[in-house]
Order: sequence, then C-alpha cells, then structure tokens
Amino acid sequence: MTAYSIVFVGAKPFMNYVTGVVMQFDQHSASEVTVKARGKFISRAVDVAEVATKRFLQNKVKVDDIQIASEGFTNPEGKQVRVSTITIKLKKIEGQQTLQ
Repeated sequence: MTAYSIVFVGAKPFMNYVTGVVMQFDQHSASEVTVKARGKFISRAVDVAEVATKRFLQNKVKVDDIQIASEGFTNPEGKQVRVSTITIKLKKIEGQQTLQ
C-alpha cells in the first residue's frame, strides 16, 4: 500500500476527506484506500467511508475490513492516556471502474 492511499481523518471539513478518498480511487487508480481516525474523529471517519461508498462510488467500492484498537501515550502533563482508533479499509469491487 502506498502512502497516498491512506486518508487520516481529523478536524478539516468533512467533504475534504470524502474528496480525498474518491480521488485516490479515481486519479491514483488505487485498488484500496484506508481511512484512519482517532478519538473524537472516529464517527467522522465512519461517515466519510459511508458517503464515499454509498454516494460517490456506489457499486464500485466496498468496505473490506474494519479494525478497532486503542493507543496509549503520555500527554504533555505527563499523564498516561488511552485513545481509541479505527481503520476502515475500502476496496474496489473486482471488474468495476471507479468513475465514468
């Protein structure tokens, strides 16, 4: 998997991420794209994956795998913190062109 086939979801406007996913399949001819998010942006990542697959790439891309986990780190105050993560793998449906 190449670096550009991963979309990290954060605080930017929602449609920026949807456009990023669609562009990976269209302009970069990616066979799969991974959408990743942490913490409060997990619900946005799910929405990005759903809008991309059901509205813009309908019948061309499917959700292939979803992984959830948590990461631990030390915050600036020195306290141990755990944050939830999600990884959603979108895959081109075999024999389908992404955009016509």
